Formats: sequence, structure tokens, C-alpha cells
Amino acid sequence: MDAKTRARFIVKTLPTGVGGCWLWTACKNQKGYGRFGIGNKTYLAHRVSYEMHVGPIPAGLQIDHLCRNRMCVNPDHLEVVTTQENTRRGNAGKHHAHKTHCPQGHEYAGDNLYIKPNGGRDCKTCNRERKRERRQRQKEAQRGI
Repeated sequence: MDAKTRARFIVKTLPTGVGGCWLWTACKNQKGYGRFGIGNKTYLAHRVSYEMHVGPIPAGLQIDHLCRNRMCVNPDHLEVVTTQENTRRGNAGKHHAHKTHCPQGHEYAGDNLYIKPNGGRDCKTCNRERKRERRQRQKEAQRGI
């Protein structure tokens, strides 16, 4: 990144004493993340900041805001993580982690709990029921019902 682009980026940040966040003061997207244009392309400001101060972001990974502030572009507050880890750390991950039962009321525990490869949980009772229903539909289709 050239010096002119770096200077244009830095002007759009506001270092705060509160937690050390560097707040993005320019354009934001509908989710509250800063946007920064380089050439004819727009990038997420926190990703630009990370690459400018730390280095390249490996393919397939995301940047997690350790301070939980979407407007922050302080590289000390940004960490490269997997999608699953970013979700687990965020509000969505916390919401799902507190669930003790599936939507049908079966407990996520013991022999009824299946941990998916992506780290999510699944109800074995519901899975068995879905498979049973699918087999029944296949039999009915074969008989022409």
C-alpha cells in the first residue's frame, strides 16, 4: 500500500482513550463495519488496517474484533480466526452455546448429542426421526402412492 493511501486511511480513524479503540469515522456498511476504497474496490476497514499494520490475512480466515467494537480498526484489537471461532466468540455463538435443548425439546446431552465437524451441535433423536420420515417417503414413492 502506498504512502498516500496509508495517509488517507489514518485520517479516517479516531484513537480513543476508552479501551484503546481506533474508531473508523468514515463510511460504514449496514452492519456497522467501516468501508475503505482503494482504487475501484471497497474493502472492510478493519481488514485493511490488519493488513497494513500486521500482514496478509490467510485465505478463508476472518478478522475478529477482540474489543467487540465493529468500528474499531486498532490492529492490537484484531485477530485472525476461523469462521467457526469468530461465530463462537460473537453474540450468535454465545446464544447457541446457552441452548440446552433442540427446538423439539430434546436435551443436547449424552447419547442424544452429536457434535458436527464445524463445532455445531445436533439432536440425534431428531436426526433419527428425519431419516425415518425420509425412508417412509421413499417407500411410498416406490409404491406409487
